[in-house]
Amino acid sequence: MKLVEGRAEIDDLDAFLGNLGTVADEFDCAIQAFDADYVLGETHLRTAVERADRAFDRDANVARERAVEILLYAAGRRQINRALRMGVAEGETDVVVVIHSPEGDAEDERAAAQAVGDLLAPVEAVSDLLAPDRIDREEVRDFFDVSEAELDATDATLADLVR
Repeated sequence: MKLVEGRAEIDDLDAFLGNLGTVADEFDCAIQAFDADYVLGETHLRTAVERADRAFDRDANVARERAVEILLYAAGRRQINRALRMGVAEGETDVVVVIHSPEGDAEDERAAAQAVGDLLAPVEAVSDLLAPDRIDREEVRDFFDVSEAELDATDATLADLVR
């Protein structure tokens, strides 16, 4: 799995997703873009990829496409329309893009990551998009349905509870 962080200025969501799809097809990788505001670190996305792979291996996947299955696991939702809120939208957005070769081809992942990076503006004003302190905790808690009582009942971090 490779991650690409950047800022996307998305005027046409369908065209942006189409460009990601073209890269995915060219390098035989699953590629999924996430709104960075909902991503709780690399482990969050790595766990989603592992669970999506497991679902495909067991023929238990909900989505036909591995990239969508990754989105479902990252969002903690089994309905695609509810999980899409974690994806990208039109406008200027900080994004984290997952690139995953189901065959484990690191060379294809690297090449796809380079191509995806060319579609994004580098993040200069924003430090590490995967840093846990950059998220809006209330917004994330609301999206993942994590209550204050749940947080108080454990020593686990918000990221742990989301995973």
